[in-house]
Amino acid sequence: MSTADAVARETAWLTAYDPTDGLPGLLEGSGGPFGVVQAYWRRTPPMRRNQLYVMRRGLKIERFGFNRKIIHYQFALRILWPISSNRGDFESVQQSLDNAVDLVLQRVSGPLALPMDKTHGARFMSVAEDPCQIDVSFGDPERQSDDQLEATITYLADDQDYLS
Repeated sequence: MSTADAVARETAWLTAYDPTDGLPGLLEGSGGPFGVVQAYWRRTPPMRRNQLYVMRRGLKIERFGFNRKIIHYQFALRILWPISSNRGDFESVQQSLDNAVDLVLQRVSGPLALPMDKTHGARFMSVAEDPCQIDVSFGDPERQSDDQLEATITYLADDQDYLS
C-alpha cells in the first residue's frame, strides 16, 4: 500500500471515459471542457486553456483494532478557466465555468449506473461518499487576475483498510 500514487489514481479516474457508464468525459477529446486534466500543479500552466489539476491537500492514517490501518485523503481539484467569450460578455464565461464544475461533480460523485459504487473504478475504498463533504469554492470574479477564473473542489477519499 502506497500513499504516493493516490493523486495519480484519482487523475486516472477523472481522465477515464466510458460512454456506457453515464458519466461525462472531462477532457476535450472525450467531449469535455478541459484541455488539461493533470496530476499536480504545473510550474507554468499553459495560457488560454481550460485546466484542472488534481492535488492532495492532506492525508491521515487511522489505526484501529490491533493491527489495521486506513488512509484518508483530502483531494483538491483546482480549475483555471480563461476569460474569453465568443459573445464578448463576462457572464457567459462564468456560466461556462459553472457548467464545467457541474461535470466534474458528476464524475467525482460516481457512475449513475451503479449509484452505490463510490470506489472510482476500484482505485479506492470510497471517494466523496458523503456529499456534505464535497466543497466547491469560486474565486471572486471581480478580483480574478491573469484573465482567468478559478475554482477549487475538495473532497475526501479512503484507501482500502489493511493490516500493518
